[in-house]
Amino acid sequence: MARSVYLTSVGSGGGKSTIALGLAELLSRQVGRIGVFRPLIAGTGPDPILALLSERYRVDLPLPDLAGATYAEATALVADGRREELISLIVERYRAVERRCSAMVVVGSDFDDTGDPARPRELAFNARLATEFGSVVVPVVDGFGQEPAAIAAAARGAYHDLADLGATVLAVIANRVPEPMALPELPVSAYAIPEVPSVSAPTVAEVAAALDATVLAGDEAALSRDVLDFVVGAAHVPTLLDHLTTGALMITPGDRADLLVAASAAHVAGQVSLAGLVLTLGERPDPRAMRLVEQLNTGLAVLSVGTDSYDTVAASSRIEGRPSADNLRKVEAALGAFEANVDTADLAGRLRVSRSERVTPLMFENELIDRARTQRRHVVLPEGSEERILRAAEILLRRGVAELTLLGRPDEIARRAREVGVDVGDAHVVDPTTSRWRDEFATEYAALRAHRGVSAELAHDIVAQSNYFGTLMVRAGLADGMVSGATHTTAATIRPAFEIIRTVPGVTVASSVFFMLLADRVLVYGDCAVNRDPDATQLADIAISSADTAARFGIEPRVAMLSYSTGSSGAGADVEKVAAATALVRERRPDLLVEGPIQYDAAIDPAVAATKLPGSAVAGRATVFIFPDLNTGNNTYKAVQRSAGAVAVGPVMQGLRRPVNDLSRGATVPDIVNTVAITAIQAAVPAEEVE
Repeated sequence: MARSVYLTSVGSGGGKSTIALGLAELLSRQVGRIGVFRPLIAGTGPDPILALLSERYRVDLPLPDLAGATYAEATALVADGRREELISLIVERYRAVERRCSAMVVVGSDFDDTGDPARPRELAFNARLATEFGSVVVPVVDGFGQEPAAIAAAARGAYHDLADLGATVLAVIANRVPEPMALPELPVSAYAIPEVPSVSAPTVAEVAAALDATVLAGDEAALSRDVLDFVVGAAHVPTLLDHLTTGALMITPGDRADLLVAASAAHVAGQVSLAGLVLTLGERPDPRAMRLVEQLNTGLAVLSVGTDSYDTVAASSRIEGRPSADNLRKVEAALGAFEANVDTADLAGRLRVSRSERVTPLMFENELIDRARTQRRHVVLPEGSEERILRAAEILLRRGVAELTLLGRPDEIARRAREVGVDVGDAHVVDPTTSRWRDEFATEYAALRAHRGVSAELAHDIVAQSNYFGTLMVRAGLADGMVSGATHTTAATIRPAFEIIRTVPGVTVASSVFFMLLADRVLVYGDCAVNRDPDATQLADIAISSADTAARFGIEPRVAMLSYSTGSSGAGADVEKVAAATALVRERRPDLLVEGPIQYDAAIDPAVAATKLPGSAVAGRATVFIFPDLNTGNNTYKAVQRSAGAVAVGPVMQGLRRPVNDLSRGATVPDIVNTVAITAIQAAVPAEEVE
């Protein structure tokens, strides 16, 4: 089985970052710890690809340890006739990393276009190292600006050249091709990834740094916008407006206050979504114009440079962006491009890496995305204009995780998307107050709640509320699941689900779990968010639902029914409730491994378990922890989250006929992405029919 994949360019450029990310993401779903390595680096600062992969995939080794040698060291050794010594040095450093990892991603040397005869000959050098490492090889052909025939010829040549050099080629990838195309038939799979401007486009911050610009206005979000085009402002306002394009950085002399104000107004009005504004010649704009721009609240960065417009454009056009650890949008765009055009299941099968038995946090998170993509579902997000929701929606759409509907006024959502600088154009947008479904939903809701005295008029008002409208979309089959709670309370999110979706037959209570992502494992905690003081029957339901949820997400369920007493060491009503619930679980689901009553330390620590419950199949190895009441569960998950640095994903609702999940109001963008992916996976399982 190949434990290492070696990525090498064929020719200069190629966008290796995108392919390296895609391969690392693929491996990270299968093994608990991946390593990254570069045989040669510039040595003048942190290598950007190593920095990106190391941070994203949590490679806890110093960056210098992840490289074989610098180009200067390699050139000196080759010039001195010590090429084999160079090879030995690199292999030795590679083995030191490989010994600590389950799988490796190696990013080969950058193509030598310097003409220096002392530099190693690139393709042969990389092929030799791949053989020494025991790696399979993925050659990357740069298709940027090339004709399809030239790209096809380069792909064919890459395979045969590497095969002739003794390398084992896994697949051939042509990156940044100008348009969708098929590569020639080869003995291995060949994939073509189209050019994605948002991946290679520089950000406003990168342009500012390259131009040594002064930032006159703009926050971090404004500086993170992608620069897709450059427009020089020199004509009158009407002519300028005709030439502004989406994603353009407008470059104009600092004394052209008219163009500064006009471009800002066009952006705010939605006529165009700009990247930012650059004022040249070192001229500061009239303060009155700047005050007006600030009052327009454009969300755009305004930069000032000392050069003229011509030199500024010339310098800016040479800047190329790349995915980096501090630019999540580029990373997700790159991964989206890779996953949309590469058969990752086929590639994973060809790698045949042994899957880790333990589910690590990184494996869990990346597996969520992959599973959701394979059975794409439709998720509705009621808080459509909230910034974190918009940022998460862009990532979800780029990765193809789910089809999305954003609820809210279309003009408000479009305005907020422009301000934030995100692209959610592929999402559906529905305004509950004006939707053609409102009357139908009102009739449906009034019928469901007639026993509570809900009239048709009252129902018409209630269903205009976004959470009720979204829940009714799920009931009607217009969406497969719903995620809310970034700005709404838990009660406001789940009350409509209890009223409209209801529980699965045979389950007495809906409940929730948190996936607790610890440093080396993923645990399931239930119920920490919904049921205040469940009785024994309800506690048994929670345990069974939690075990099934764990299994659905690749975690082998070993259920610990928690109490302040282990076994028969204690007494009292609380202990008796847990004992009765444990007996019910064993009776209803004899296939489950369950232990209770048991204390938390005996459930998780093998040493304590050996003393308190020797011979138990669960004690010391529990993966699902069932708390006796909400007070205990909620405090415990928060204590573990804060003191152990765990990531808590949830609460994830269970026991409902259709998935509706709640977010913490402090949820981050990655939290929202994970929760939507979980909801999509839940929706992929055949649901009970709603009566």
